[in-house]
Amino acid sequence: MFTGIIQTIGLVRSVETNGTNHSFWIKSSISADLKIDQSVSHNGVCLTVESVNGDEHRVTAINETLLKTNLGNWFPGTMVNLETCLAINGKLDGHIVQGHVDTVATCIGIIYKTGSREYSFRIPAAFSTLIIEKGSISLNGISLTIFNVTEDSFTVAIIPYTLEHTNMKQLKENDTVNIEFDMIGKYVNRIARFQNKQVNAG
Repeated sequence: MFTGIIQTIGLVRSVETNGTNHSFWIKSSISADLKIDQSVSHNGVCLTVESVNGDEHRVTAINETLLKTNLGNWFPGTMVNLETCLAINGKLDGHIVQGHVDTVATCIGIIYKTGSREYSFRIPAAFSTLIIEKGSISLNGISLTIFNVTEDSFTVAIIPYTLEHTNMKQLKENDTVNIEFDMIGKYVNRIARFQNKQVNAG
């Protein structure tokens, strides 16, 4: 489990294709301290550390992960948001993030303000019931609050500190980001749908 508070930015050093899987060597300030089999969030995707070599570590994304995320677009030089898992006695400064990405969203607009930016995103219509005004969302692994919610879009505001310490500063219109919707919201949504089915069936 993660919190959506990014610890550092990693740099993709190489990409290897093994069948339908992609393996990545990533250089970062935390790589040397990672352990094999440790879970680490990479742009919001929970991946298992397979190997550590100095200040680099290796992870692999299977085809299912590549289909639901933007990891298939990674190349040497790509900046990746990294977060290690939450310690049992740690502080939940963001919100509960599982590292299980639901889908990707497309950036449809950027407003540059003094010292900050507002990014708007469009999501697939099938996920429209999972976004609410002032709700939490994980975007490339970053815990953010959404506003200006429509049926298939939302906006987030990025403060200067987050811009400086995540890969959001490189985001452009039409780029995609990994989205994980609020876990509690997903459970509530599923329960409500089953209750509606039972009412209609009765």
